[in-house]
Amino acid sequence: METIEGVATYPILSLLIFFIFFVGLGFWVLTYKKEKINEMSQMPLNDN
Repeated sequence: METIEGVATYPILSLLIFFIFFVGLGFWVLTYKKEKINEMSQMPLNDN
């Protein structure tokens, strides 16, 4: 694998994509409205 030109960029790119995705997901979860979370958590308990 060391003979392939630019092969070192793939692990760095993968780490950046992974990091950006999970930081974005964490930001989305922390800023999501609490009322909507409570509403969705009660959905399995509703008879409708």
